[in-house]
Amino acid sequence: MADESSSTALVPRAEQVVDFYGDPIVVAVVDDQAYVPLRSLTEFMGLTWPPQYQRIQRDEVLSKHVQMVEVTAADGKRYETLCLELPYLPGWLFGISANRVKDDIKETLLRYRDECFNILWRELQSTFKPPATQSQPTSTLEQVRGLALAIATLAEQQMALEHRVDEAGELATSAHARLDKAAEAFNVLQRRLSVVEGRVAPVSYISDEQAAQVSSAVKGLAGLLGEKDGKSHYQEVFSELYRRFGLSSYKLVRREQYEAVMQFLEDWRNATVNT
Repeated sequence: MADESSSTALVPRAEQVVDFYGDPIVVAVVDDQAYVPLRSLTEFMGLTWPPQYQRIQRDEVLSKHVQMVEVTAADGKRYETLCLELPYLPGWLFGISANRVKDDIKETLLRYRDECFNILWRELQSTFKPPATQSQPTSTLEQVRGLALAIATLAEQQMALEHRVDEAGELATSAHARLDKAAEAFNVLQRRLSVVEGRVAPVSYISDEQAAQVSSAVKGLAGLLGEKDGKSHYQEVFSELYRRFGLSSYKLVRREQYEAVMQFLEDWRNATVNT
């Protein structure tokens, strides 16, 4: 279990800064294992760091997969910071209850849950090669294994909550909320399995420019829907897009799907304007 006060930190062999909707997330690679700094992720999502640090230390699974790593900060200097192994990032993200955060950061949290792991992993794969003794599909399957372990973590937490509910009835609502989070995590795992198939039989994805056009169309549609009822529909539009086209990220739209995706968003927009 790593401690923030520890003076021994891992030194990465390489680092990659990934732009996630304007948030510069550092991915540090140590001995072919990718790590992400938790404190900066917490700040990007508008959360308070001490409670998150304490939650990680209490978690029997996550606490085993954090390390102090020397990471280059925005000022160009290197700092020792608590980092989590990339495959366990979904376990940490889905352990944060969206019902307990402020409304102004809920959308950011949901976006991180939905896309962060996929985008970081995709950028990592395009920049760093896996070990010479390991094939690409095997490396991807290990990431899916990490997601499965994250779901197991949620299940363990849920069982602990159920025992506590027997002693204190007021925790019932929280227990149901964690069940919902476990279901969401399972959906993420299903989407990652579809990505594994793509790794085994590579497909051609849309360009960065086309991905930006899809993102812009989603934002425009979400804004239009919000004008009608004053609510945020950003996550709703992305979720329906992913469900309809079997996606885990808008950047993983296949080239042959691009026209259909844009037409789907345009038809939705026209239907909204005419209602």
